[in-house]
Amino acid sequence: MNMLTLALRNLLRNYRRSLATLLAMLVGVVSVLLFGGYSQNIHLGLQTGFVQSSGHLQIQHKDYFLYGNGNPAAYGIADYPALVLALKNDPVLAPMLTMVTPTLSLGGIAGNFSAGVSRTVFGRGVVVEDQNVLRRWNDYEFPVKPKISSLTGTSADSTVIGTGVARVLALCGVLKVKNCPQATPVEALSGPDAPADVLALSSAASAPATGRIEMLAANSHGAPNVAALNVVKAESTGVKELDDMFVALHLPQAQRLVYGAAAPQVTAIVLQLKHTSQMPAAKARLAELMAGSLKNQPLEVHDFATLNPQYEQITGMFSVIFGFISLLISSIVLFTVGNTMSMAVVERTLEIGTLRAIGLRQSGIRRLFVCEGALLGAIGAVMGLISALSIAWVVNHSGLTWTPPGNVDPIPLTVRVWGEGKMMLSTGLGLMGVALLSSWWPARRAAKLNIVEALRHA
Repeated sequence: MNMLTLALRNLLRNYRRSLATLLAMLVGVVSVLLFGGYSQNIHLGLQTGFVQSSGHLQIQHKDYFLYGNGNPAAYGIADYPALVLALKNDPVLAPMLTMVTPTLSLGGIAGNFSAGVSRTVFGRGVVVEDQNVLRRWNDYEFPVKPKISSLTGTSADSTVIGTGVARVLALCGVLKVKNCPQATPVEALSGPDAPADVLALSSAASAPATGRIEMLAANSHGAPNVAALNVVKAESTGVKELDDMFVALHLPQAQRLVYGAAAPQVTAIVLQLKHTSQMPAAKARLAELMAGSLKNQPLEVHDFATLNPQYEQITGMFSVIFGFISLLISSIVLFTVGNTMSMAVVERTLEIGTLRAIGLRQSGIRRLFVCEGALLGAIGAVMGLISALSIAWVVNHSGLTWTPPGNVDPIPLTVRVWGEGKMMLSTGLGLMGVALLSSWWPARRAAKLNIVEALRHA
């Protein structure tokens, strides 16, 4: 205690230099914590988006993940209602689950034959009520309201398409799609010398839009199957490539397209858990079931990170940036504290000689300067933590918004510092460790000063 008191008094003797050093520490801690909080917000925000759309885990037919997009019908899960019921009633899984719902993916061609246009699409059949439950998952308490599926309350032949699909199918007007210019200057091609096929196409393109499309898909036997669909809305997913192909259907309609009158199947069973931390336990339990009561079908389980590779790519990038910023700021603090302690040694050479002359050992001199460095680190960590929490609170309540990658609508800008105990503790201890390290060499040099030479210093 006496050593800490003496160290504090020594720091106050040259308070201007001590304040400058503390300011550098404070800026460093605030920078690390704010960027760390922002990075954590990105991490949890991406996770929330993927869990809301595709659940924590998906049960699929073996090898569907690798080859299923080429022929989804060949990788269907038969007797899926019994599988869903078994999962919901399992005594181990049931307490973890928020929702278990089937989905069916399919490929096909969507056409607006009144306008003479068509394009390849990727369809997804869903149980709308279950999807609305999935979208309410918000374990990290983001200040956003869940969006209800546009298929809610619609007829069985209804569909939602991507904005890119709406542009190609000439449905911009009826669906009120923005940024949809005329793709072909019809007036320039419709003169008396225009070819007959161009005139026919121009005439078809000018036909009134009806808001209905036809979707052609190959059924499980390879034969073509067509369904007339009523488009209720065109939505943007935030990814242009997906907007240009996406079609959402009611699950029974999608099953009729793929399986016709045969027994309907699905390509995935989506499991959403109450907490992401339950994933290892849930996967272990599913492995037991697939080796036991569910072994009659070749099934496999994938988590949301595997199904969405961009998740680990984005979070990995932010982790590397966070590590680089932490290393850079640590280097700045290291040299700042080292310079402060070196100046203190030079200024107090006579004092050091006097202390050594009256019997203080070298270890005592080292402890004195190391205590000063540790005290600077502790004060800087506390001040930085308080400042970071204050700034984060201001940002979180400022009403600022931003649109993250893959999102369409802006969301509130938040910096997640409060509640991230591990990050705050590691940052504070890291700063103290850097301060101790940077003060050790000046303390060692002070302890090795020659007593006689030090006493001659004036």
